[in-house]
Amino acid sequence: MPVTYEKLMSLKLDGATFEYSERDSMLYALSIGMGRDPLNQDELAYVFEKGGIKTVPTQACVVARPNLLLDVGLDRTKVLHGEQRLTLHRPLPPSARLVASARIAEAYDKGPGKGAIIYVESVIKEVGKDTPLITLVNTTFARGDGGFGGPNGAGRTPHEVPSRAADLKGVTETRADQALLYRLNGDRNPLHADPALAERAGFKAPILHGLCSYAIACREVLKHVCKYDHTRIREFGVRFTSPVYPGETIETDIWVDGNIVSFRCRVPARNVTVLNNGRCLLNA
Repeated sequence: MPVTYEKLMSLKLDGATFEYSERDSMLYALSIGMGRDPLNQDELAYVFEKGGIKTVPTQACVVARPNLLLDVGLDRTKVLHGEQRLTLHRPLPPSARLVASARIAEAYDKGPGKGAIIYVESVIKEVGKDTPLITLVNTTFARGDGGFGGPNGAGRTPHEVPSRAADLKGVTETRADQALLYRLNGDRNPLHADPALAERAGFKAPILHGLCSYAIACREVLKHVCKYDHTRIREFGVRFTSPVYPGETIETDIWVDGNIVSFRCRVPARNVTVLNNGRCLLNA
């Protein structure tokens, strides 16, 4: 049955439970490139339990997955993950039991043939604690579902990166098998593993998860701005603009303005921007 504005805005989830372990935290860090140099003590702290595990802030996007939009009538063949915003109210622990709630925060109707923009907000707490640990806002671009009766609009204004030359630049060589490793964090969409399916979808090969590219950007900010201090990152948001193929090199341009870090990621070999409008808020 086609989706309607009223149906969308009534969607709600409460009390979904999730759990992750130190092993999951180490796997996540490895899957985004931490520890490739096993003698790098700064990165070893994210993948080796001696002295306590540090956590990559963007892991907060995969430790709990309340999915409100799975079976609500959207044309799933035309749905894109458009933006991701993360707020960590305190540093992510290396293991935890979680309880999540989710709701539709906003939905905009761009008109028939033009699609829809849907914002899903998830609030995640540790079991037994009253205050939030994580707030996520996922933006879905439902390209096949315009005309559902919602208010017209283009959605929230994205963060603008500075026009000056970047203050810092990070370079990450992704692995040819990186999508196969990253999918073990929970997103087993075959688009990231099955060459035949990827070809039918219009790609020359399976593509890297957008959230893996997002995490690679976070790793570069951790390295170049935070000196690997994961507790400094409070917010991390971005717009997904193009896929990455495993094995490609990603360049991350970084601008630092006080406690606001802006960033953008490119694949220079194809002259394409893959992440844009990146904004990171640092704790003081």
